[in-house]
Amino acid sequence: MQRFANPANFLALATRLTPFMAAIAFILLAVGSYLALFVAPPDYQQGDTVRIMFVHVPAAWMTTFCFGAMAVASAVGLIWGHPVAYVAAKATAPIGAAFTVMALVTGALWGQPMWGTWWVWDARLTSVLIQLFIYLGYMALWNAIEDPVRGAKATAIFALVGAVNLPIIKFSVEWWNTLHQPASIARVEGPAIHSSILIPLLIMLAGFTVFYVWLLLVRMRREILARRIRSIQLARTRSLQMGEAG
Repeated sequence: MQRFANPANFLALATRLTPFMAAIAFILLAVGSYLALFVAPPDYQQGDTVRIMFVHVPAAWMTTFCFGAMAVASAVGLIWGHPVAYVAAKATAPIGAAFTVMALVTGALWGQPMWGTWWVWDARLTSVLIQLFIYLGYMALWNAIEDPVRGAKATAIFALVGAVNLPIIKFSVEWWNTLHQPASIARVEGPAIHSSILIPLLIMLAGFTVFYVWLLLVRMRREILARRIRSIQLARTRSLQMGEAG
């Protein structure tokens, strides 16, 4: 792991992995979408509306997964001074925010015919909305601090504090009376979903996760290269200033 603290080593690895991640994500999402649209049966109560689940559930999963990844990367950066970890956390934030918006929008589209309303101040919905604001706050803090070293440390602390919301999202259904049903997949007694729906859903979950990894690699490469360009420009500016002073 320490080997990839060197941005040059990480760039070489990311360059090799990026096309493979893109191909795997495309295959998983294509297969999952086909099964979800044409193979999975309609629900006996919800009809074809249930197919929104195949986008909503993976998007909701990525909402917490991305921020969990941000928190871990931030901790690695603070404890071991891993520069690429800070880059990973920064690159993840917009991706996680996009997944959160997707989860909220698809949840509203699914909830309206099921609950008769686009939005309720349900504990799960409210905690996910708060998570979106945490993502936005993290990105705003990065943009507000010009010094990249101070910005990395400040945003890392912010991410670790914001991670407190993750268990609230996870256990909100158990802790409070909400419209959302309890967990249907990750259960001790086994999934409560029939395989005809479970298999496409798991494929979509895997597809969303690999898609995130691909986006992360692309954004991290761009961020590292942008930092290199800024360093070169800063060095040239200092060289010119020293030349003028001499």
